[in-house]
Amino acid sequence: MAQAEALLTVRDIHTYYGDSYVLQGLSLALREGQIVAILGRNGMGKTTLIRSVAGLTPPRSGDILLRGEPITGARSYDIARRGVGLVPQGRRIFTSLTVRENLLLPASVLAGGRRGGPDEGPPEWDLDEVLDQFPQLKARINNLGGALSGGEQQMLAIGRALMRNPDLILMDEPSEGLSPRLVEQVGDIMTTLKKRNHAILLVEQNIGMALAIADYVYVLSVGKFVFEGPPSELTANAEVIDRHLGVTGSEQVA
Repeated sequence: MAQAEALLTVRDIHTYYGDSYVLQGLSLALREGQIVAILGRNGMGKTTLIRSVAGLTPPRSGDILLRGEPITGARSYDIARRGVGLVPQGRRIFTSLTVRENLLLPASVLAGGRRGGPDEGPPEWDLDEVLDQFPQLKARINNLGGALSGGEQQMLAIGRALMRNPDLILMDEPSEGLSPRLVEQVGDIMTTLKKRNHAILLVEQNIGMALAIADYVYVLSVGKFVFEGPPSELTANAEVIDRHLGVTGSEQVA
């Protein structure tokens, strides 16, 4: 994929956990208004890739660029302030705070304030806009996060990321543990975000959903990309699907 117009460029990164060599020379690019999906079995390094971009587990070598500017080794909160939102695996909402408090926290002074201003224009997402997008949250606005269902917590995690008005959203297994109906809703939300010119780097186990919404796909196996291309090419590649995704025939890829 050409990197000239990339919002995010990852170039030959090598990331470790202690002595464990997890990401072994990964490169990718992602443009505004594009969804790129990272697929692979558990333990292949997908979450580590998200953490590397977010600044939580910086690579030991290689480059990560946002709008052509290096963010490799930057603190995670600085990366967030530069326009990168994170929807982590497991949601990680604040269960002792209300829905309203969870949503307002990213835009608070404590968190560094909302993106948007004279140089960036007015913020696209505020509390009213997020609640319009997620009517389930509007109905539960004063409930504690811990009282929400799994699906509602996932909507809250996505809404919380939007409150920072990110250009790039990192999503780690957003459909995990959700019913088919809620998986479809999460897919619809990502499609809406794409139409609003947000870029999404998506790690996902639900292959069918990922292929339905992604513009470009990478398959990760033991720290290396073994496939990259549009979803239609992956769908036609039975060898990669069977060997690296643990799916046979058209299962989950229909």
